[in-house]
Parts: sequence; C-alpha cells; structure tokens
Amino acid sequence: MKLKLGLPKGSLQEASLQLFRRAGFEINVNPRSYFPRIDDEEIECMLIRAQEMARYVEDGILDAGLTGKDWILENDADVVEAADFIYAKQTLGKVRWVLAAPEDSPYKSVKDLEGKIVATELVRVTERYLASHGVKARVEFSWGATEVKPPVLADAIVEVTETGSSLRANGLRIMETVLESNTKFIANHAAWNDAWKREKINTLILLLNGALEAAGKVGLMLNVRRDDLAGVLAVLPALKQPTISNLSDAEWVAVNTILDEKTVRVIIPRLKAAKAQGIVEYPLNKIVL
Repeated sequence: MKLKLGLPKGSLQEASLQLFRRAGFEINVNPRSYFPRIDDEEIECMLIRAQEMARYVEDGILDAGLTGKDWILENDADVVEAADFIYAKQTLGKVRWVLAAPEDSPYKSVKDLEGKIVATELVRVTERYLASHGVKARVEFSWGATEVKPPVLADAIVEVTETGSSLRANGLRIMETVLESNTKFIANHAAWNDAWKREKINTLILLLNGALEAAGKVGLMLNVRRDDLAGVLAVLPALKQPTISNLSDAEWVAVNTILDEKTVRVIIPRLKAAKAQGIVEYPLNKIVL
C-alpha cells in the first residue's frame, strides 16, 4: 500500500519540508524532479503548486496533500479537510487576502470599486466577495507581481500577505480583508474511506501537529531543594504543569518543563536567583498533546 502525498511547491515548499523533518521524516528534493524521496516506503511524494493541489486531490490523482484554505475555495474542491496547520512561508500564523489600493487613491472600501478593475490570482473568491457587497467590478487574473499593477494596470488588487510589508513597500494601502487562510491537510473521499490510508493520514497529522506544537519551544530541566521548590515554580510558566521527580537525595527534586524559547533568557537568571541548580535547556522536535 502507498499513500500518494502532494507537497506544496512554491512559497510553502521550504516551510513544509522543514515541518516534515521536525516530524521525523527526511525528504530529499532533486531540483530537476517533481518527485521527492521520503524515508517512508509507504509514502510517494509529488511536488504540486498549492493553487492546483485541491483539484488533483479531489480527482484522485493524489490521495492527500497540503494546500491553503484559499485554494480549496478558489477551486470549489470537494475534499476532506482532515486537519488545520497554522503555518505560512515566514511565520507560524495565518495569511490574509486583502483588498488594497494605492495610498493616494480615492478608494476607501470595496463600495468604491464599482465599475473598476481588480487584479488578483484569487479570481473566484474575489468575484464572490464583490458580489456579496453588491459591487460590479472587472476581476482580472494576475500572473504574479500583482503589487505593481495599480494604478496603471488595475485600480485595486486582492493579494495575499503575512505582514503587509510588501504592500507598504509598493505604496499600497490595505482597505479590507477578503479572506483569512491557513494550511490544511486534505484528502479525497476515497482515500479517507480506505481504512489503511486513513490511518496513515491520521498518523502523519499527529506527527506534523506535534512538530508544530514544538516550534518555538524548548525543554528545561533543573534540580532544586524541596524547601526552595515553591520559589522555583513561581518563576516557571508551563505548557501544563511542570513534572517533578524525586532524586536519590530526598532533600532534592528534579523539575522538567516546557516553555517558549524567547522567554528562556529572562527566566534562567530568575531560576538561578530562586536557587535552582543544574539548569539544562534542550531543543524539542515534537509535543504530542
């Protein structure tokens, strides 16, 4: 049995490959091939652009794949949305498709675009958005570099953004959010109804979610006298509650916890001041909740 898995080529590619590696899978991509090698003999991988992924999964060419909610909606794809993964190209967050126009334009909202031209890659979603506001505008497909089209080639655009920095750099002002999107693990109905494939998909989801949960977090181990334990625990923020273990010396305990990596540099001096000893910070690959 093989699970035919689509991996997103393009902007999500590197972030997705890194996620699989943290989940325990080694994937090797040959720049001349669209068929990466994965160290799991039960999986066959194929690189497909996220824009097309849902269509190929729906048609059964692929059993499952990773793509964005935006492209599922754009393709009107009838697929099983098996899991939500909150990561994007640059950040561990969602992306937004926004309606934007030049800073010095008179347009302030979607209502101002009656009879105008809107350029975007997300044509169907944009058309539905305009219709939902009672606006009739011409939506033109953009092959890329959408930010440079206003005001000469279009009056406004609908473009995807994580931080808004690229839009600002091109002199554009965000007017409204058209759609919020995130990465999804999708499957076609036949694969989802196949017991073996469904179990394989759920195993992948479990491991990938564990890798996402661990992103930006580290483990911390330390020893402390029982008499000083309350002071140490007061310093520690924890994923749930720290694990406290007895040591061979009855007067001492070991404390193990998980915390955000960015807080470590602040917390370690406080732990030392609270009389913690033998403090060890270690990286995490997965946290399975």
